[in-house]
Amino acid sequence: MSNKTRVDMIIETLRDHKGEKLTARELAKLFLERYPAEMAEKMKNPNYANDEELIAQLAAEVGGQRTRRAKDKCINIKTREKPRPRLYYWEDNPQEEDLSAVDDQLHEAEDLKLKEHDLYPILIEFLNKDMGLYCHRIDEKTSKNSQGAGGNHWLHPDIVAMEPLDKSWSQAVKTCVRFGNDKSVRLWSFEVKKELTRANVRKCFFQAVSNSSWANFGYLVATGISDGVEPELQMLCSLHGIGILLLDVGDLYNSQILIPAKEKSDIDWVSANRIVEENPDFMNYIKQVGIYHQTGELIPSVWNK
Repeated sequence: MSNKTRVDMIIETLRDHKGEKLTARELAKLFLERYPAEMAEKMKNPNYANDEELIAQLAAEVGGQRTRRAKDKCINIKTREKPRPRLYYWEDNPQEEDLSAVDDQLHEAEDLKLKEHDLYPILIEFLNKDMGLYCHRIDEKTSKNSQGAGGNHWLHPDIVAMEPLDKSWSQAVKTCVRFGNDKSVRLWSFEVKKELTRANVRKCFFQAVSNSSWANFGYLVATGISDGVEPELQMLCSLHGIGILLLDVGDLYNSQILIPAKEKSDIDWVSANRIVEENPDFMNYIKQVGIYHQTGELIPSVWNK
């Protein structure tokens, strides 16, 4: 009888499925196919009446100490922790993942083959339907670039939004707010990335700081976070107030705010004006915010595109 350990099974299975990101359950099913002798021996345990019960147990074993031991034994074993479920994969160049920007490009073709631009309408749908925000897409290609080459570096957020706080208020209260100093809206700004890794997390985060700190709420959005990245994000978010939103493209309404942004009580209008002067999309967004401030009117045809 073969004496393959569960750690060996994890390493060998992920090595033979390079380019795939597998859940613990998917790994467990592959164990049944790849290691029939070991699985037959385990099935002798009366606790497992059928394959499904065995798969559930194997998946639990994968998610425990055995994965940590597999990582210690083989540096190519990696996990993506967020969003759930945890995904397991083989990284051919683990040193590059940790130390170089090559990893940025590696993940561009992964996860349902979506590119960053494909995520914008998905995010807008979630923000509108789940969070009640009214969104605008900001296309940096339409900017004037009046500052010269590199002058608009990290200037533009990907998505901006308005949250109408007074939408359900009585008209009398709305009128008081509009003629007083209280705010009837909050403004949001979002920078979108495919995946946050140890190689790109600081670069992506400070891009969001640069282009989204003007708003009441600024967020960095990603479809996934690699193993070991979340503690760095917790530290950075605590220092700079930017939040983290995990966008689940497979189950949109399973998306979540991982780290809430710190609300800024006042808009940085100087920074907002800098974007307005360069970009017509942002100009239109600010115009629509102004229209809502003055009239309370939301024009459906101009929002959530």
